[in-house]
Amino acid sequence: MTVKPDHYDVIRKPIITEKSTMASEAGAVVFEVAIEATKPEIKDAVENVFGVKVKAVNTTITKGKVKRFRGQKGTRRDVKKAYVTLEEGNTIDVTTGL
Repeated sequence: MTVKPDHYDVIRKPIITEKSTMASEAGAVVFEVAIEATKPEIKDAVENVFGVKVKAVNTTITKGKVKRFRGQKGTRRDVKKAYVTLEEGNTIDVTTGL
């Protein structure tokens, strides 16, 4: 199994929130991924980096909010999340990091 450097470009970081912890009880893991990444690319990257079998990938894009920074209007960046459902018996420990 060879891990290409671009697999690490697809998966940015795991997201650890209350909602993602509840999803992990159902066998899913949540990652922040590149905006241009597709579901097959995300599936391939997770399978190669972590050595697990992926059952399904669901994605969501959160648009950046308009906020004020020191009196200036600014925009937060858009974020794409991937909810990766794993096959039975596969687990990923996201606390170890990438």
